[in-house]
Amino acid sequence: MRISMPMGVAAAVLLAGISSVASANDELLIMQENPAYWVMPTQNYANTRYSTLAQINKDNVKELRPAWTFSTGVLRGHEGGPLVIGDVMYIHGPFPNPVFALDLNNEGRMIWKYEPKQDPNVIAVMCCDTVNRGLAFGDGKIFLAQADTTLVALDARTGQVVWQVKNGDPGKGETSTAAPMIYKDKVYVGVSGAEFGVHGHLTAYNIKDGSLAWRAYSTGSDEDIKVDPEKTTQLGKPVGANSSLSTWEGDQWKIGGGTTWGWYSFDPELNLIYYGTGNPGTWNPVQRPGDNRWSMTIFARDADTGMAKWVYQKTPHDEWDYDGINENILVDMPVKGQMTKALVNFDRNGFAYTLDRVTGELLVAEKFDPAVNWATHVDMETGRPQVVPRYSTHQNGEDVNTTNICPAALGTKDQQPAAYSPKTGLFYVPTNHVCMDYEPFQVSYTAGQAYVGSTVAMYPAPGGNHLGNFIAWDASEGKIVWSTPEPFSVWSGALATAGDVVFYGTLEGYLKAVDSKTGAELYRFKTPSGIIGNVHTWLHKGKQQIGVLSGVGGWAGIGLAAGLVQHDNALAWHNAAGRPGGEGDRTVDTAGLGAVGAYMSLANYTQLGGQLTVFELP
Repeated sequence: MRISMPMGVAAAVLLAGISSVASANDELLIMQENPAYWVMPTQNYANTRYSTLAQINKDNVKELRPAWTFSTGVLRGHEGGPLVIGDVMYIHGPFPNPVFALDLNNEGRMIWKYEPKQDPNVIAVMCCDTVNRGLAFGDGKIFLAQADTTLVALDARTGQVVWQVKNGDPGKGETSTAAPMIYKDKVYVGVSGAEFGVHGHLTAYNIKDGSLAWRAYSTGSDEDIKVDPEKTTQLGKPVGANSSLSTWEGDQWKIGGGTTWGWYSFDPELNLIYYGTGNPGTWNPVQRPGDNRWSMTIFARDADTGMAKWVYQKTPHDEWDYDGINENILVDMPVKGQMTKALVNFDRNGFAYTLDRVTGELLVAEKFDPAVNWATHVDMETGRPQVVPRYSTHQNGEDVNTTNICPAALGTKDQQPAAYSPKTGLFYVPTNHVCMDYEPFQVSYTAGQAYVGSTVAMYPAPGGNHLGNFIAWDASEGKIVWSTPEPFSVWSGALATAGDVVFYGTLEGYLKAVDSKTGAELYRFKTPSGIIGNVHTWLHKGKQQIGVLSGVGGWAGIGLAAGLVQHDNALAWHNAAGRPGGEGDRTVDTAGLGAVGAYMSLANYTQLGGQLTVFELP
């Protein structure tokens, strides 16, 4: 479906005037500083999710009201959030991944719609719902990474396909859920599917025509992963030859996971891109001895060549599915009394890391949930977490149920992005407060079939019945400043503003606003469905607006999204995951990689949906 764009709207699409690819990056560098726009999924290259807008502030936010809404027409989990460029909003949805261009001058009237035709069998190889985390914008184009791994470039004015390229093979379990990002003259896109034994990579395509610029794998030979044995470092020391191959048994690295389905950041002064890699395939650690490099790793790569400058593996030989894909937030701040070009990462494993983003030096590593127990601390010399033997699923062995591990596999924080405010110097972090039982079992690899190898049950961490917290974090000192409990995990991306307000959404469907200094709640509004989308803000006709996608789903909401709260569906899920017959009375509780049981009561608060809600002051 395509609708003609009004003249005034067409003029508002700024990048329509870009005359060359070379200028695209310069344009984005300028536009990310303009608070009237929301030009990237994480607001800017630094991933701060901070807006200098202050019309909506802690004194008047209580007067916020819905202005208009828009339905995507899809009833699955709605992660990510729209882009706003001039008077046009670009909104996306989960599978089949529709894209809409909306006229902000007419309360979201559709300018054009793009809906790709995808094989529905792709759904079967999407691990944890059919989500998509957003769009990218550059060179007059809107970029979408479809579930089937097709990267599509759409004309921002018309919705016409300019070019498209396949980034993977769903027949092998490769899918796309991450938002692509634009740096300079390239489009960067990752791949999902570690639970299907895929070989993770980050790939750069030329923005003009979609031709391949470079691809860097997470595991394999030095050439495959684009490291220099002498120049690429970990904690200041060269990684050495065969740094990945030497940590895998035989050819296991070929199905080694390390997928790249999170967020990407960029430092234009250093010309470095930063991203994380996910869990090693299979969840059964006994089947893959060694550190399994470079899964669970932060990479800093040259944006032009893909060559790695430094790496840091946060969880060597992951035994708990602590995917390392979370966003890297780039902030210049004092650390231990020294102004530092810092990188801050809130990992699934429950540790918050502050590193020097120039050198990769580890500066701070502390737990951001007191419940974390699988490791006592991170050794600051080696960078290795000190594992508590009781919680080692490898040491305890196959077919042994290791209990009371904190956090659960979905981590102390999953992909839902944090925000940073330069006014307070604090990071605002949506978190999970969940523990688990974890039982590894032997599993064989077949291309395109689940390669999990563990049964998981999840439940609230000790000390209460709540499953989440929203916290403020001091990354210089490595400590919680304030923490607000939530009944369910906070699965929404946060937004910090110059109005001293921080916004986030809840799984029950509330948009909440809190005081950035104290965490005191200032406002709440119940949207039609649970919120796993990321709150964003922009300026329209001189008026600040707030928007958020609601539509429960994602891993935490997979029971509702995929109907796994029904016994037959849960049983079918277990059969597909490689443990036929399920787990007796726990068939439903352990479905969805353990999330269904933990979030069973969510059905009492919300149902499926797919809606954008826009808020403004009267």
